[in-house]
Amino acid sequence: MKILPMGDSALTVEFGSEISGVLNDEVNAFAYRVRTARIHGVRELLPTYRSLTVFYDPFTTTFDTLRETLTGLDELPANTADTQSTSATAPAKHTVVHIPCCYGGEYGPDLADLAKAKNISEDEAIRIHSAVSYRIYMIGFLPGFPYLGGLDPVLAMPRLETPRTAIPAGSVGIGGSQTGIYPIASPGGWRLIGKTPVKLYDPSAKEPVLCSAGEFIRFEPITDAEYQRIEKDVEAGSFHVEITTEQT
Repeated sequence: MKILPMGDSALTVEFGSEISGVLNDEVNAFAYRVRTARIHGVRELLPTYRSLTVFYDPFTTTFDTLRETLTGLDELPANTADTQSTSATAPAKHTVVHIPCCYGGEYGPDLADLAKAKNISEDEAIRIHSAVSYRIYMIGFLPGFPYLGGLDPVLAMPRLETPRTAIPAGSVGIGGSQTGIYPIASPGGWRLIGKTPVKLYDPSAKEPVLCSAGEFIRFEPITDAEYQRIEKDVEAGSFHVEITTEQT
């Protein structure tokens, strides 16, 4: 573990240099420790693929003091109550957020081209994309935008040469070897394969961001009629996203 300063009110805790699920578990397990320790002066935590950025109040604490505290946390024995940590004797349990997604057509205008490029049918592309649970490596780019790992290489596609100037909120896209969801309308270059009526970011909600780094997302294919129904329920506040746990 390496702790580096970031200006006068933040530091970064680095855990390695590669992108892997094991390393990301370490990041989120440590974020859990920091969060539950309620360290004086810590304002916000930002977990990423391989590091944790800690924002703090420079009038309350200092880099040296915080570095010492964080180093002490890293030296503690693993907390068995830490749901993000891994165990050598039992599979880890992870939270899975089930996201309904209507694929293709007006919802996913790039699905047909992707399927053609990969020499598979659109139905097969949908089956492959919705067959696994995707790890949320980090939230970034936009409020609530989940960077998801675990995409089948069959579906990997480079970003569009010319990005779109406007992508609707809820659009599900593929960019390189990752997949993700646009939580708000935005320009972007990812290839759009579907759309969800669920709001991943709602500033008026008690918890504005639906998902967190370290959780998993699983896409559930739905029809156009189901999309319209769920969209109405979301607007009425009566739709509840299914959340389960699974072992990995």
